[in-house]
Order: sequence, then C-alpha cells, then structure tokens
Amino acid sequence: MKMSKNFSACVLTLFPEAFPGILGISLPGKALADGIWKLEALDIRSFATGKHLSVDDTPYGGGAGMVMRADVCDAAIRGAEEKHGPFARKIYLSPRGRLIDQAFVKELVAASSLLLLCGRYEGVDQRVIESQELEEVSLGDFVLAGGEVAAMALLEACVRLLPGVVGNAATTDEESFEAGLLEYPHYTRPAVWQGREVPEVLASGNHAKVKAWRQKEAEELTKQRRPDLWAKRGK
Repeated sequence: MKMSKNFSACVLTLFPEAFPGILGISLPGKALADGIWKLEALDIRSFATGKHLSVDDTPYGGGAGMVMRADVCDAAIRGAEEKHGPFARKIYLSPRGRLIDQAFVKELVAASSLLLLCGRYEGVDQRVIESQELEEVSLGDFVLAGGEVAAMALLEACVRLLPGVVGNAATTDEESFEAGLLEYPHYTRPAVWQGREVPEVLASGNHAKVKAWRQKEAEELTKQRRPDLWAKRGK
C-alpha cells in the first residue's frame, strides 16, 4: 500500500466544535499534534446567506424532515477547495453509501487529501451529490443523526495506518480483515482467571505452533461469525 506523506482531511459539518473529538486523543491525537496528519472542521452554516443563515428547507414532494440545501453545501465545498486546493477524494457520509471496509480505508490512506461532508436532517439535496461527484459511504446498515460520528470513525481507521502512528507496524498486519479473516483471540496475565486458563500452546514458546493456532482460530471465527468473508476467500 502506497502511503501518503501529507495526509489531511477537511470535514464540512454544522457542528465543527465536535472535532477533533476522539481524534484528538491517544494515537490519532498524538499523530495530529506531531504533524503526521492534518485536520480542519469547517462550519457549513458559515457559507449560508440571508438573514437567518438557513442551511435546510422542506423537501419537494412533501414528507417529514428537512433537506440540506444544494447551494449551501456546494458553497461550503467550493470554499474548502479554495482554501486547500482540490481534494483527492470527496466523500459524503450516508447510510445508503457503500459499506466502509479495510480495503476502502487503504485506498483513502493512499490519497493525499480527503473532504468529508457530514449531512444532517434527511440528508443533502441530490443535485450537489451529483454535481460535486461525491462518493457516498456508510458505516453500516443503520441510521445516525448525522455524519460526524461516521467521519470520525473513518478518519481514525485511516490515521492509524499512517507511518509512525502505531508503534509496532506489525500490529496492523495481523488485525481483522487484513487477510480476509477476523482476528484470533488474545490473552494476557494472569494465566488463570476465574478458573479460565490461557490456551497452553500460547505459553509453549513454540512460535510455529502459536502461529498455526492463531491461523486456525481466525479461520474458525470467520466461518462462524462472518460467513460472507469466508465465502470471499474461496473466490
């Protein structure tokens, strides 16, 4: 995977105060402070016009809820591009988008810059999605109040793959989804807890047997919990 040397993200949101949030602590936060990656949150409302700085309106055709206006969202995107230049990938967090997986995260890590548009209400006007050629992506088959949590999850997944973020780079090579499998179980001290013992092979010192055990456990877990992933391995 080709890593970007200047990974940056610009988040368009109605709640810029929500950022960096979880991205400002632990490994992502240290990497942010160290300049390994850059993050900016821009307030979509600052690009609205009129007395009330309205960012939404009632949907054509009727129905409940409000829709974020195309003109305001477009102005926010253009404003971000004027400030930062063209973005390598422009993403709209949406429950109807493609599901985020590790392969997609690696694609984004290889890009130099991301624009993330966080929707609210019933979503954004379809016309701005089309005119700006936004990629719609989703955390999963459920609905959130807005795209901010999804944006943070996606960015954390990206940032931890950047060089220098995770202390032991080998850690990321054995995680869930890296080889199309879920990760094997982990154990640490004490050796016996509530009558449950650590598998004997893990304390054997035989690295070959440990590796074989972990591979078998990963395969069994994947078969049981994610038959869809297991099926893909046979293709």
